[in-house]
Amino acid sequence: MGRLQGKVALITGAGSGFGEGMAKAFTKEGANVIIADIAIEGGKRVESEIEAAKSEGHGSAMFLEFDVTKKQAWEKGLELAKEKFGKLDIVCNNAGTTYRKKPSIDVTEDEFDKIIAVNIKSIYQSVVVVMPYFVEQKYGVYLNTSSVAGTRVRPGQVFYGGTKGFLNTITQGLAAEYGPEGVRVNSICPLRGATGLLEMFSGVPDTPEERARFAQSVPLGRMSTPDDISAAAIYLASDEAAFVSGVNLPVDGGRLAV
Repeated sequence: MGRLQGKVALITGAGSGFGEGMAKAFTKEGANVIIADIAIEGGKRVESEIEAAKSEGHGSAMFLEFDVTKKQAWEKGLELAKEKFGKLDIVCNNAGTTYRKKPSIDVTEDEFDKIIAVNIKSIYQSVVVVMPYFVEQKYGVYLNTSSVAGTRVRPGQVFYGGTKGFLNTITQGLAAEYGPEGVRVNSICPLRGATGLLEMFSGVPDTPEERARFAQSVPLGRMSTPDDISAAAIYLASDEAAFVSGVNLPVDGGRLAV
């Protein structure tokens, strides 16, 4: 029996990066997963790779083209989960975006509007659509992908860090508000990792030298990986964490301690 056996999860941004890692790890632990992503090619690739590697005890995966900023997408995702898998247990609000590292006065209005829509408004849409369902069934898990930047904002990514500070705050607020209804809400706060956004965060080309330079600033000596984030996600989404809610968990190799 997997640690998520029989659970049903909707994971946004699951067509690459940390979300892809979560989708693959969750299905290996027995969960059925909806791969919700605006990137069609990546989402379909992850679906096919999961289905091709599936063995006894593994869950299934299904891709859904998904714009996290649109209420209709969330409504469709919830209905698909109920139609195909009979229910929805877990929402992983993983999709996020940023702008290329630069002084805050150089961030354009379009760039600002985009991070507000993807990193903040998507959480609102998730809550207004799915939370009533979780309240009705007296059970549900929200798992948000935040960032260490939500605790310690770095120069060049100030507005991005602000969106993650928002996410950390509402994670705690929603946990308090809906805990009496049986809903748990937590977030994972990763350190920079080798995802498609790496160069946006660093502001320089992704080279072995740049990765080595950054690793020197981390007590455990490296960047985060999808496996690191997935391991934390499995725990927080599972019944092992039945008494864990309102937590913003750093998965950062000790960087916030420096």
